[in-house]
Amino acid sequence: MKLVVTQENLAKALSTVGRVASSRTSLPVLNNILLKAENNRLMLAATNLEIAITEHIGAKISSEGSITIPARLLTDYVNNLPKSNVLLELEGTKLHIGTDNYRSTINGMVADEFPALPEINEAVTLTIPSDVMKKAVTQTILTASHDDTRPILTGVYAHTRDKQLVFAATDGYRLSEKRLMSAGEDINDFKAIIPAQALQDVIRVLPDSCSEVILKVDDQQVRVLMDTIEITSRLIEGNFPDYTQLIPKELEVTFTSAKDELTRITKVASLFARESGGSVTIKTDTHTGAVSIHSLASQLGENTSEITVNPSADGQVTLNSRYLIEALGVCETGEITFGFSGKLSPCVLKPTKGDDYLHIIMPLKS
Repeated sequence: MKLVVTQENLAKALSTVGRVASSRTSLPVLNNILLKAENNRLMLAATNLEIAITEHIGAKISSEGSITIPARLLTDYVNNLPKSNVLLELEGTKLHIGTDNYRSTINGMVADEFPALPEINEAVTLTIPSDVMKKAVTQTILTASHDDTRPILTGVYAHTRDKQLVFAATDGYRLSEKRLMSAGEDINDFKAIIPAQALQDVIRVLPDSCSEVILKVDDQQVRVLMDTIEITSRLIEGNFPDYTQLIPKELEVTFTSAKDELTRITKVASLFARESGGSVTIKTDTHTGAVSIHSLASQLGENTSEITVNPSADGQVTLNSRYLIEALGVCETGEITFGFSGKLSPCVLKPTKGDDYLHIIMPLKS
């Protein structure tokens, strides 16, 4: 293998694929990145056996070949090279890397030891505008669980309902649902649980120049194609819970607020809620036409902040302030609607305009 590639393209591709390479593994080859030169392109790939990322970059190839090289060393070395052309030349399992003033040799492992990259068979194909995909992932992965004892909740449930593509996630304490777009007449009863970590990697590496994302999903895997980048992940097995039962049909108390104002008073209240696990109490008052957020720290003091919102009824509910702040943070509209029914019923937060996003937070027992 012998080729020339630009330092900028190589460094960017190594950054894209390198974070999947695992240092905590009994298989040394999983610490490595696969380099494969063919058809005037250099392919870089890494996998941890759950997620695989590949990227193709342009290269001037004199001879084809492949090798696996330690991911961290190669990435750090290339990042420190000057912006110029980089020569890669393979001799046995030794990769010689150099520019005008830099020469290094890195010992690799033969490509045959690298796990076979996964194939997708008889897949359902979905084409999603990249901005829609990025927003949907951002608004749902924050409510996916981090508890591996319930793996079914560590993913985002992608499915069709009423001929629309829907993403949903829940950790048992909160729930988010995002309707992306029409799913098309040929896609019926589609359902897949995609690991939240895989979707986090998708938005991390999604190129600014990419206009659409293609999802290919079969019974066991999902592949996400973004221009020259591909991410393939195993799906989570099992049946996602019927989360629609958690969505209240009616709300006794509702109010509409500027998102920034509600965020500000929630953040202020959270400063006094650290002793109580982030617990804050939201109270509506129709007489004053305001909503207040109260928090108490037995050693430090207490806080009450309010804004004018003209609520529909009087009521109060106690929430985890971090959950509310995170929910507000992913709402991209300037105005939100918040509602609840009593102290123990789910609270609903959604953009005032548009009905494609819904966020539910379970209350705390005050």
